[in-house]
Amino acid sequence: MNTFETINPATEEQLNTYEYYQDSKISHTIDHAHHCWLEWKETSFTERSVLFRKLKDLLEKKKDQLAEEITLEMGKPLDQSVAEIEKCAWVCEYYATNAEAFLQKEVIKSDASKSYVRYDPLGVVLAVMPWNFPYWQVFRFAAPALMAGNACILKHSPNTTACALSIQRIFEEAGFPIYLFNTIIADIPQIEPIVANKKIAAVTLTGSTRAGKSLAALAGKYLKKTVLELGGSDPYLILADADLNLAAETCVTGRLINSGQSCIAAKRFIVVSAIKKPFVEKVKKLMEAKVIGNPTADETDIGPMARKDLMQLLADQVDQSVKEGAEIVLGGKIDQGRGYYYPPTILAHVKPGMPAYDEELFGPVASIIEVKDDEEAIKVANDTIYGLGSAIFTRDLAKAEIMASKIQAGSTFINAFVKSDPRLPFGGIKESGYGRELSFIGIKEFVNAKTVYIR
Repeated sequence: MNTFETINPATEEQLNTYEYYQDSKISHTIDHAHHCWLEWKETSFTERSVLFRKLKDLLEKKKDQLAEEITLEMGKPLDQSVAEIEKCAWVCEYYATNAEAFLQKEVIKSDASKSYVRYDPLGVVLAVMPWNFPYWQVFRFAAPALMAGNACILKHSPNTTACALSIQRIFEEAGFPIYLFNTIIADIPQIEPIVANKKIAAVTLTGSTRAGKSLAALAGKYLKKTVLELGGSDPYLILADADLNLAAETCVTGRLINSGQSCIAAKRFIVVSAIKKPFVEKVKKLMEAKVIGNPTADETDIGPMARKDLMQLLADQVDQSVKEGAEIVLGGKIDQGRGYYYPPTILAHVKPGMPAYDEELFGPVASIIEVKDDEEAIKVANDTIYGLGSAIFTRDLAKAEIMASKIQAGSTFINAFVKSDPRLPFGGIKESGYGRELSFIGIKEFVNAKTVYIR
């Protein structure tokens, strides 16, 4: 039997054993989802909104219970897990309120008596989702997709399988039609026949660049629409006129959220020479004060990494960077006790060619890159295969807006850390993916913009 186990990353104890679904069960689920979609797409926005508001209420009612499951499976500090569920409730309310206006037909004057664009749902959308925000990554896709009239198939990360199954149950408990939102437990070799299935209309993935390239190749082979939100190595530019207290506090928060395991975490701190020393001192002091430990404890700031292999990969990247000349200012050594804990770490003297410069460090490690001026800061910020988020810290807001236009990324936050917000489009460029989630743009990714021409 093809099975796998889930592990509590804080204790290394086994949580559950699961079986991958047989191909016949997956095909059966897709058939039912397609049949359900044929009816769902005929429902009104009002009918859909009622269900999403019920879902919002359920998420708020059960947030503590659901948050505990997140923390148990992937190690996020419990208060952050609760905040994740609350954000899912927000995105449900946001699209329940705004989807109809976003998808109103748009009249366009032409030589026709009447011509317009209408937005029709595509069908069943496959979502391949990661473990680091096991609820939020799903809901930020599912809320707009379902409100637009699509159906959803979720293939979640194996180590958050309990979360995946709970998401399906809560949709059903809220009153959504059975098979409109489905979780399937599938192994990697099963992905191609799922993508190839004629009843799968589109595919979205949040995950690593490597996974995104693989899925994009499959989707291209079968001509399926895709949206990809992939890895990132977000540059945070700290300029000479920055408010250093604000910059340090914001950078540390942005680096350590989710124990550093976020595609939009602050990763490369690009610091102008004139203020490098006091900035690094402030960052070090703030990181030293963070409590690393049991993710269920109120005082914990940083929990374990989600898996042992991820912790070891991060350690190898840090060790290799040090071998190539980086300096450990703080941390840099794995805790030898139980659990997949990696300490808050600062690397200075980071240069091109080092993993800390070229690669995504998916954990609580900050890379300090020194530059002489603003112009070099932009050059270094763009010297990466990634292009997800970015941030600039300066008191000169007019200058910051000009610099924002020169940074190659899907977003630039000024004097704030990068975050996703239902009201704002979210996504990347270069090897951080393509397409957008959230806002009025995200809901139009999985619809057919159909021209209607009347003579």
